[in-house]
Amino acid sequence: GSPHAWFGPRGPACCLLPAMDDATGSILAARFMARETSEGYLRVLKQVLLRHGIPLSTYQDCHSALHRNDDTWSLEEELAGRRDPTQVGRVLEELGIQPIFAHSPQAKGRVERLHQTLQDRWIPELERLGIADPDTANELLDQRLIAEFNQRFALAPAETQRAFRDLPRGLDLDRVLSFRYHATVGNDNAVRLGGRIIDIPPGPRRRSYALAPVEVRQLLDGSWRIYKGDQ
Repeated sequence: GSPHAWFGPRGPACCLLPAMDDATGSILAARFMARETSEGYLRVLKQVLLRHGIPLSTYQDCHSALHRNDDTWSLEEELAGRRDPTQVGRVLEELGIQPIFAHSPQAKGRVERLHQTLQDRWIPELERLGIADPDTANELLDQRLIAEFNQRFALAPAETQRAFRDLPRGLDLDRVLSFRYHATVGNDNAVRLGGRIIDIPPGPRRRSYALAPVEVRQLLDGSWRIYKGDQ
């Protein structure tokens, strides 16, 4: 992520989240967000998946959205012998993407140089066009800025073997690219999560799901789903 005054000193706070192809130096996807968050990373990952497929691995820093930086273990984690990943890390696991963590600024210098190049090129262009908000800037990214950058700077890969897998048929990408929580249905056939109450319609023959363990998903569009298995 590159937090910067992308829209000038009087513009809104903003962070650019780009994904760069290590083999060619091309930009696979990029998005302006208010700040560097899990949601932003998932939105960029969605663009990569839809445009290019599933990468074999990602090289990333240790931002708290990507890497567990605390030292706490829950009882469930102690019993399992491993700590749960972050929400983004869990998505990478579901997709079979190996995360590789950079533990120093020098180790991720290539993407930091990319940030500097984009600041030098894109800030004057956004100013020239009078664009001062992230949503409009994101439209311009997709329309031409990314393509123009790749045409100017991308190189031929040293190896031509493709390092992306096709998305599986029938994959519910909205479900995968979501925030996952575990909960138990209450006696009133509702799930309570962080002060929110989500009512579950009765099942067949007015069946109640009281005390059933369920998986709660919040999608990137803000909507909620509750799953019992795949139902």
